[in-house]
Amino acid sequence: MKLKLLLLVALLGGTVATQAQKKSYMVHTVSFYNLENLFDTIRDEKIYDEEWTPKGERSWDGKKYQQKLENLSRAIAEIGTDENPNMPTILGVSELENKKVLEDLVAMPKLQKAGYGIVHYDSPDRRGIDVALLYQTKHFKPTSSKNIPLYIYDASDAKYKNDNNGKGKRIYTRDQLLVTGLLDGEEMHFIVNHWPSRSGGEKKSSPNREAAAALNKKIIDSLYQINPNAKVMTMGDLNDGPYNKSVKEVLNAKAKKEEVKEGGMFNPMYQLYKEGHGTIAYRDAWDIFDQIILSEPLLRKDYSSYRYWKVGIFNKPFLVQKTGQYKGYPLRNQLSGEPGFSDHFPVYIYLIKEQ
Repeated sequence: MKLKLLLLVALLGGTVATQAQKKSYMVHTVSFYNLENLFDTIRDEKIYDEEWTPKGERSWDGKKYQQKLENLSRAIAEIGTDENPNMPTILGVSELENKKVLEDLVAMPKLQKAGYGIVHYDSPDRRGIDVALLYQTKHFKPTSSKNIPLYIYDASDAKYKNDNNGKGKRIYTRDQLLVTGLLDGEEMHFIVNHWPSRSGGEKKSSPNREAAAALNKKIIDSLYQINPNAKVMTMGDLNDGPYNKSVKEVLNAKAKKEEVKEGGMFNPMYQLYKEGHGTIAYRDAWDIFDQIILSEPLLRKDYSSYRYWKVGIFNKPFLVQKTGQYKGYPLRNQLSGEPGFSDHFPVYIYLIKEQ
C-alpha cells in the first residue's frame, strides 16, 4: 500500500522530518495472531480433538464453527488499519487444527480480497494444533519453507527415563515454521512459533521454552551466516514475556534499537510491556506473550528497502470482554462452546520503503 507518511522525529531525526512530509512510502503490515482453538467439527482419530466436535463437551457444531470464522475474519481484516488501510500482508497464526480450517478462514467474505496464500505443515503436537503463515500473493512470493522440529524430553517419570537414549519421554510440541520469500521482490525470512506452554508451572516448564529459544536462535544465526544482511522476523505466541530468560537471554533480543549490533535481534514488544500493555491476561495481570522480533538490517536508516517503522497491539473494543469476571480481557471462546475471538490480542508491525 502506498501512503504519504509524516514520519516522527524519533524515526528519521529532526533535520529531515520536514523533507519526510513530501516523501511517499510503501507500507506493509506484518502481524501475528493466536487463533485460540480454531478446530473444525470433524473427529480426527490421530489427535485429541474430541471436545471440538458436535458430541464433545463444547457441542462444537457447524454454526459455532462458522461464527468463529466470522469473528476471526473480522479481526484480521482490521489489524493495523489505523495507519495502513490494507489488511496484513503477512500473518503468522497459531492454534489451528489443519490446513482446511485456514482455507475456510481465508475464503471468508471479509478476507477474500486479500488473496491469501497458505504455508502450513502438520506438527506433532498431541492436540493437533499447528502454526502457519498467511500471505497476500500479490505482494509475497515464497521461495522455500520448512517445518523445523523442536526436540525436548521429560526424564522425571521413571517409566520413561530410559527412552530416547536416556533423555526420557519426548514432549511433542509445535514445530517452528521458516518461510523465505520475496516481498515486492525483496528477500524476507519469517519464522512462526508457538513455544511450549507453562503447564506444570512457569519455573518447571521454563527449560522447554529456553530450548525453543535456542532452536530459534540457531535458525536465525544460520540465516545470518548465509547473508549478514538477512531480514528476519520471528513471531509467535512464546508463552514467555520479553523479559523472560528464553527471550531476553537465550534469543538475546534487545529492548532498545541502539543495543542491537550486527547479527543481533530487536524486540519492539519490550517497550510496550514496560508501558503496561498486554496481549493476554491471567488473574488480572497482563503480559505480552505474542511478539514479533526483528533482525538488525530491518532497523537501518536507509529506506531504499523495507525497514521497521512501528509496532502495535490490536485491541479494539469489539475484541474485549464487556462484562463479568473477565471484563476487560480478550473476548475468548466460552466454556459453554460459544465462540469468541481469541484469548490473545493480535500484534503487528509496519514495514516501510521510500518510493
